[in-house]
Amino acid sequence: MLTAVMTPRLRKLALTAHVTFSVGWLGAVAAYLAPAIVGLASQDIDTVRSCHLAMGLIGWFIIVPLALGALATGLIQSLGTEWGLFRHYWILGKLVLSVLGAAILLVHMRTVSGLAGMTTEMLSYASAGQLKQQLVVHAAGGLVVLLVTTTLSVFKPWGKTPYGRRRAA
Repeated sequence: MLTAVMTPRLRKLALTAHVTFSVGWLGAVAAYLAPAIVGLASQDIDTVRSCHLAMGLIGWFIIVPLALGALATGLIQSLGTEWGLFRHYWILGKLVLSVLGAAILLVHMRTVSGLAGMTTEMLSYASAGQLKQQLVVHAAGGLVVLLVTTTLSVFKPWGKTPYGRRRAA
């Protein structure tokens, strides 16, 4: 296990990286929600197209790297400290939510890229109404998931898993 390898300074550095990536992911998704809502509500084709282009850039160059960084540093933190990956339910909950969130994000970004690449013809955007709603729902849902993972990190509910109890005994 990495625990013996990670010095206190290295553990603090890993924790700092994890918190930075996680808070960045949360903030970027909150900022991403604004153009999603404007793109859904606006009737101006240039505004809608600009929103989708901005969402593509924010998603691919900010949110995806932050999500993958948070996931990677979370794994390093859990495997490199006494918390472990399978010892506490709250860590398993965060892991499941983060993996699912990152996977849904990657699928979602294909939709965003498709919308951003549409022509400026009103017909194309009119037919994409359901996809534009989906952008808002995914961004809002992602924000909720990230708030839940943050809450799990702070409150650490549910105690140890059966594996964690065996390891402690």
